[in-house]
Amino acid sequence: MNARIRRLTADYNGIIQAFTKHPHIKVQAVEGNPPIRYLVAYSVPGIRWDKRLQKPVESNFHQAEIYLHRDYPRLKPRCVMKTEIFHPNFGDWICVGDYWAAGEKLSDIIIQIGQMIQYQKYNPQSPVNVVAARWAIENARMLPIGHSDLYLPEPETQRDSCLFTNDNTIDIELETGNNETTDPEGDIDIQFL
Repeated sequence: MNARIRRLTADYNGIIQAFTKHPHIKVQAVEGNPPIRYLVAYSVPGIRWDKRLQKPVESNFHQAEIYLHRDYPRLKPRCVMKTEIFHPNFGDWICVGDYWAAGEKLSDIIIQIGQMIQYQKYNPQSPVNVVAARWAIENARMLPIGHSDLYLPEPETQRDSCLFTNDNTIDIELETGNNETTDPEGDIDIQFL
């Protein structure tokens, strides 16, 4: 398996792990095996330009397309919005950063776009959309538009009890994040000699 296929496969596995049950982001592979094109739906507050009202209005559904071209990961993926958005760093493409590192995870790019949609991240000094940049500067007190933390917390585990016995073994009972207790009889035996 060549390096590109390994990377595409790792990206796909990372996306499945990060977004399968995500409350605000749904990712759909639409081309390739392993995928080279994804549609990403975001259910977070953002802004679009209302042509009838001639002003920005809030919108809570956004869709982006991410294409992993043949020069990926040496060059950053091509990211475009499929729905209207009013943001300094969105235009014909999404400016996902001035610097790209080939080791950056695709799942992190997807999160970054969601943060940008909510105006948690924006750069009016290097705009793709000059009008949106001017608006963001003039309305900075209203930003961010959304406050959703798109990074899901790691599952919690905590030490519930620890009992030292006379035969130099320790019985440990762990509690998982979903209030289920592991069986202290046989899950893991640790002996100190």
